[in-house]
Amino acid sequence: MNVDQFEGLERQLKEHRSKVDVTNLDFSVREIVRMYIDDELIISPSYQRKYRWPTTVASKFIESLFLGLPIPPIFVATNDNFTWEVVYGLQRISTLILYLADDPEVRKAVSSPDPLRLTGLENLTQLNEKTYQELPQPLKLFLARQPLQVVQLTDKSHKSVRFDLFERLNTGSISLSAQEVRTAVYGGKFLSFIEDLSKNEHLNSLLKLQEVNKNDGTKTEQVLKYFAYKNSSNTFKGAVNKFLNSYVESLDNEESRFDYNREKVIFEQVMEFLSNALNGQAFLRARTSVTPLVQFEAVAVGIGQLIESNTIPVIPSIDWINDPDLVSASTRGSNTRSMLSRRLQRAKDLFSGKCNVLPES
Repeated sequence: MNVDQFEGLERQLKEHRSKVDVTNLDFSVREIVRMYIDDELIISPSYQRKYRWPTTVASKFIESLFLGLPIPPIFVATNDNFTWEVVYGLQRISTLILYLADDPEVRKAVSSPDPLRLTGLENLTQLNEKTYQELPQPLKLFLARQPLQVVQLTDKSHKSVRFDLFERLNTGSISLSAQEVRTAVYGGKFLSFIEDLSKNEHLNSLLKLQEVNKNDGTKTEQVLKYFAYKNSSNTFKGAVNKFLNSYVESLDNEESRFDYNREKVIFEQVMEFLSNALNGQAFLRARTSVTPLVQFEAVAVGIGQLIESNTIPVIPSIDWINDPDLVSASTRGSNTRSMLSRRLQRAKDLFSGKCNVLPES
């Protein structure tokens, strides 16, 4: 073995391990539910829409607890106020709330006001069709005291490392999107701001998404990309998630020059202008059934930069949405700095009026 090829590995290990601070804890099922009810354990709004376990899967999880089968740990991130944000384990915690919580409003905040009624169990068949409240008291106590392992990433953990870790964790059949992980890891004023803007009626009329992307943070990430590319495209080097994370982190700085009021006004003007340009229809180019997001970002950013520079955008008289230059800079191999510059400049040219001359017949 050539030892020289591993030179520096120990230094790399020390450098990266020092950025992660983890504590392992055990909590009872009952304590997990109580922490959620008392707002100590937070499921962010973007996560609440993601409870997807069918009743049969949820029932098997409850059965596994009764049987004492190994349960994967739950991962949480520590917020600045020392509450915990659930990042990995949403389905399990939500199932516990739906089964054990006796308040319909608490259950409704997760999914449904109705209590979970177990079904499809093949081992503990007498639990089928039973809610938690219908169990005899000894069984209720037994389940409530079952332990669950919680892995806590403390507030000392570097946020970029936490993001990377949670992305690695989410490899199951129901995983979190990069934006959902970003919301949990970074949080703060800016991410709440873009979450609110993602509800803009014009934005929602413009975006036609695949079913799987409608509730996974894709819309919020589009708002984030709009601001990141509009305000900081010169720092883009090709790694999109790293670029977006760095932009969010930069806005955590109290000295940030981000003008929330002005940025909101311009964003809303951009979305309204684009919606009018498409007569209220979705942003779709020829032969596409869902919105081409890279092209959409470029157009939105280009219009936003025009408005920001006090240039009134105009609707091109040519077929701008199928413009060959814009499309080619927004498709294959588009995540490079040069391609980003190309599509942003083309979008600005299109909507500044420079391309309103129709070609000669």
